Amino acid sequence: MYKTPCSKLTVLASAGVFQRIAENGARGHQCSRSLFQFSASYPREWITFQHLNFLKRQYVIKNGGGLRQRARPKQEPLSAALEDHDDSVVRQVQRVPAIRPVPALQGAPAETPEPEGEAQAKEPDAAREARLERQWKELKVDVADLPGVYARLSKIKLTALVVTTAAAGYAMAPVPFDPACFLLASLGTGLSSCAANSINQYFEVPFDSNMNRTKNRPLVRGQISPLHAVAFAAACGVPGVSLLALAVNPLTGFLGALNIFLYTCCYTPLKRLSITNTWVGAVVGAIPPVMGWTAATGALDPGALLLGGFLYSWQFPHFNALSWNLREDYSRGGYRMMSVTHPALCRRVALRHSLGLIGLSCLGPVLDLTTWTFPLVSLPINLYISYLAFRFHRHAGRDSARKLFFCSLWHLPMLLLLLLTCKRSRRDPEGPAPTPPLSPPASLPTPHS
Repeated sequence: MYKTPCSKLTVLASAGVFQRIAENGARGHQCSRSLFQFSASYPREWITFQHLNFLKRQYVIKNGGGLRQRARPKQEPLSAALEDHDDSVVRQVQRVPAIRPVPALQGAPAETPEPEGEAQAKEPDAAREARLERQWKELKVDVADLPGVYARLSKIKLTALVVTTAAAGYAMAPVPFDPACFLLASLGTGLSSCAANSINQYFEVPFDSNMNRTKNRPLVRGQISPLHAVAFAAACGVPGVSLLALAVNPLTGFLGALNIFLYTCCYTPLKRLSITNTWVGAVVGAIPPVMGWTAATGALDPGALLLGGFLYSWQFPHFNALSWNLREDYSRGGYRMMSVTHPALCRRVALRHSLGLIGLSCLGPVLDLTTWTFPLVSLPINLYISYLAFRFHRHAGRDSARKLFFCSLWHLPMLLLLLLTCKRSRRDPEGPAPTPPLSPPASLPTPHS
């Protein structure tokens, strides 16, 4: 009777569907009417239970006594498939007319677009400045602004501190004071410091732009070009080191060149790699008083090392207190400082070196650099900075760090002044014993006496 088993399955499924529709005629009258119309419209195709039940992306139809299966990209809803399609009903869609520009009124003047120059002339000053700031423009340097730019590029305040400590080292040397040599040594030290600071800013432009403390530096703001900054560093570094080596002595010139190398090639890259940059920076700050001593004596004596030790220990409470309140800035710039990565170590090191200043003061008379009054008169200021460092260690905060930092600003000049005041007087080397004056020769007796 049936050609294939699939044909039998299709007829049975169709019969089951029609029987179910007849039983639920009251509830699904509309659905059954649509289904009968669909069957009448397509007499050769029989819908199966798979279409109605679970097959979402495929459907099966009977065509010519056989079954075939094909994929559909998207299944249409059943209500759309069972709709009563009436070709006699034509839906008219109202077409929206195109919007035309309103014609200009008669007698009114036609508006013409303003030229670009006139529009920019009517632009407010604030908007014009903001627009010009965003545009690419040629870098122009005003000659009148160059002194201020050079002062910020060379960190003039830091350079003044370096020259002051070098001058103190020269004054503490146990030799007669030579004004010409003193001026040449101070000038060469200042030029070397300007060169080191300029190269430091050249390397740190992308990092300084992320910090509030350094975002207004000349290279970050584009006031001068990088080539201009490097040329200024070379114009300061080469004459500075040459002046120290040729006009003062080779040892002082070597120390100046070494300081530039340590600051630019060791300290600057280490700031983004390791916290050891603080110790390297302390060595850099301790060299200038040693340079002043060697400029006067031409030798590296224990007194020079003691002066360098004072500067070395002083820098830890000074810089650690400064960096504590700039931790967010250093973190944005990508610098690995003790205050950012090792805050407990930062506080301990500040206290340790503050107490170390007391011990170094006691070495002054031992090394025959100062009198025994120096440890006594310097004890109050050393105890005070140690007390503030202890408070910073126990209760680390912005207030305690700020007090320690401002104390360090006046502590160093006071300590250097006390050193000069208590300097041991220079003793001239003992010469050979003076020869007694020659007595006149005794008169010889005359033969007539």
